[in-house]
Amino acid sequence: MQLLDGAPASAADLQPLALTGFGHFTTVRVERGGVRGLARHLARLARDCRTVFRAELDIATVRDQLRAAIADEPDPVVVRVTVFDPRIGVERPGADARPRVLMTPRPAAPARPLALRVRTVRFARELPAVKHTGLFGALHARAEAQRDGWDDAVFADGAGRLAEGPTWNLGFVRDGGVVWPAAEALPGVTAEVLDDALRARSVPSSTAAVTPADLPRMDAAFATNAGFGVRPIASIDGVAWDPAHPALERLETAYLGIPLEQV
Repeated sequence: MQLLDGAPASAADLQPLALTGFGHFTTVRVERGGVRGLARHLARLARDCRTVFRAELDIATVRDQLRAAIADEPDPVVVRVTVFDPRIGVERPGADARPRVLMTPRPAAPARPLALRVRTVRFARELPAVKHTGLFGALHARAEAQRDGWDDAVFADGAGRLAEGPTWNLGFVRDGGVVWPAAEALPGVTAEVLDDALRARSVPSSTAAVTPADLPRMDAAFATNAGFGVRPIASIDGVAWDPAHPALERLETAYLGIPLEQV
């Protein structure tokens, strides 16, 4: 059941979000009543609310509403937490806002999703520092890639540097360490907490510009997001990797070892 400010949401409640799409969100995977990186997800909601609406978000209330949203859901469950103001339309998006919080649970993806085959696409996300609801361009790139036989797309900026996928961050393994692309991308909570876990295990981690020409020098590639954690990438364009590379299993182990923060 979708909850708006803790109460069941009606179709009329959701119509403004569907028509205008002006808001922001985060997505969490809840297991055994806890979330990896929950404090960071909540901090992102508060930060993005200031950017999008110039308003403060009561994080304690959001946490209470998330707890209510998972009460009758199976375990694990994925919950999208969307912040929007149904009174704001296209004519005056800068009006004083009173943001509301929508909780949308859905079944969690399999623990070990299949490896991705992706192709590069020139694309730049609007306002990439904010996880906003404007996903048309990103999803259109995914749709076109799938129609052409790929699983997904990976974005490259104007300089040809690889950045991210439509709904996931991108990482590589090289010489036993992890390389995160330096191109501008949405900062993902899963990538952040995974990087912290790797550093705690003394796994080298760095940020560098990565172009398609650099791909043959990588040992493995992977995607991260809250829904599936760490997912192998089998190929980007014509460069293929072993989706069962031992380093990817170590990454998954590090991710699964991140403590759950209780909702």
